[in-house]
Amino acid sequence: QVQLVESGGGLVQAGGSLRLSCAASGRTFSRYAMGWFRQAPGKEREFVAAITWSGGRTYYADSVKGRFTVSRDNAKNTVYLQMNSLKPEDTAVYYCAARESTGNYYVVGQYDYWGQGTQVTVSS
Repeated sequence: QVQLVESGGGLVQAGGSLRLSCAASGRTFSRYAMGWFRQAPGKEREFVAAITWSGGRTYYADSVKGRFTVSRDNAKNTVYLQMNSLKPEDTAVYYCAARESTGNYYVVGQYDYWGQGTQVTVSS
């Protein structure tokens, strides 16, 4: 089992920045690829970013490319999502997720463990 706890969400004006953190406990963190997803009210959960277990590869949704950066610190069992140039349409609950397998990092159903989420609200 892996337990994931997100933090760093909040209210920010459009154009601002936030850094989300996801702290993992339980089994060896470095075994897992990590993903960030978000879910806005009335919408399905969608992929935002992912990073492989070593941090050697990252993946982004087109809507956040060039604005968001995913990174990880395996010594601290933590993955980060740096969000810059935020837009009102980025408003959502943000979730981190962990997976042991490789494959399509964009698919919600391929992640094994999920955090409870942190709210990000971007005002215009």
